[in-house]
Amino acid sequence: MDLGLAGKTAIVTGATANIGRAIVLGLAAEGMIVIAVGRDADAGATLVAQCQDIGAASAHFVQADLTDPLAPAHIMATAAALGTVSVLVNNVGGNVGAGFFADSDPATWAGDIDLNLGTLLRMTHAVLPGMIAHKTGAIVNIGSTAGLVGDYMLPVYSAAKAAVHGFTKVLAKEVGQHGVRVNCVAPYGTISRDPAAFSKGSRFHPDSNFFAKAFAGTSPEDMAKRSRQTVLGRPVAFAEEVASLAIYLASDQAGFITGQVYPVDGGSLL
Repeated sequence: MDLGLAGKTAIVTGATANIGRAIVLGLAAEGMIVIAVGRDADAGATLVAQCQDIGAASAHFVQADLTDPLAPAHIMATAAALGTVSVLVNNVGGNVGAGFFADSDPATWAGDIDLNLGTLLRMTHAVLPGMIAHKTGAIVNIGSTAGLVGDYMLPVYSAAKAAVHGFTKVLAKEVGQHGVRVNCVAPYGTISRDPAAFSKGSRFHPDSNFFAKAFAGTSPEDMAKRSRQTVLGRPVAFAEEVASLAIYLASDQAGFITGQVYPVDGGSLL
């Protein structure tokens, strides 16, 4: 199937690990000009080389922390030399910590909200004028099933992802008249099959120990409440499965789809 993406330019944030990396590689295989954004320069250089090997029209890495309000301008400066941005994938996200809302420190709330929602708003705001001016574009936001049902012990993260879903719908209503589509992919737990696919900033990197620290002291009963059963015989999605839907939504083949939130959850919400 010709997705109609060859030669067009895409920006993918959170690009050096897991879902973001899989999306970048998938877009590169379609012959796109890819701009991969992340914090890990070594992982970025490796990713650019991989993109070039599999057929990207060209590949570029921009080292940036999307929680920095100046980052979008830095990214767009690179994009300006590469032509009109046709695709934006807002993939940056994650939870800063975990626990019950009643026990939370209000000072930590802004971290989850900005990482998941603020970064997306700023990056979209930077890209959108060009898409509107050229009367074309596709934005794919990466949400979460947490935003659909609420993940136990992740109250602010779940609320922020629900906001991503809501923003997807209202933005689609606003910009459809300009030929711009906006959709959202909402994965359940997702991991790459390639153990080398996690950059130093990834929560899944072996050195991060993120999940052990985030849920330290959590009772077995509460950990059991965090789990949702899938119906497909495995508990997680693979990154490429999430990426394939994001790439389709970015493509011309999805030209009449906008304002939708699609779970990739193995049937866990059934």
